[in-house]
Amino acid sequence: MIHFFTPEEEERIIRAIREAEHNTSGEIRVHLEANCKRPAMREAVRTFRRLGMHKTKERNAVLIFIAPERREFAIIGDQGINEKVPDNFWQEERDLMQEHFRSEAFAEGICQAIRKAGEKLRDFFPYQQDDTNELPDDISYS
Repeated sequence: MIHFFTPEEEERIIRAIREAEHNTSGEIRVHLEANCKRPAMREAVRTFRRLGMHKTKERNAVLIFIAPERREFAIIGDQGINEKVPDNFWQEERDLMQEHFRSEAFAEGICQAIRKAGEKLRDFFPYQQDDTNELPDDISYS
């Protein structure tokens, strides 16, 4: 397991995911990859599928992928959310995270990105009475 976050930081990130998903049918995951051999974006796409994120009912999942050893990360959304957000939205999310990462405020950068993604998901995919949590809220590691 990767020891990148403190237990308190992990809990903050999970809480941010739960709060964001409370207002939307969308799903947000954070994944950390040890020994990442490929560029982060390419590995993020593979991880997105491996985690089954492409199987959500409305195709509205978002993955924040981090390769700590390479000091790289990527943010990707599924087809449903990508069709709705402006073309530069994921770049803005990336810039927001990178700004925090420069000062080594990794958990804060991720929490801010989760909140922003959650707002967009809420705008386009509001919470429904019959909504179910389709993906785990915990941080995944490999």
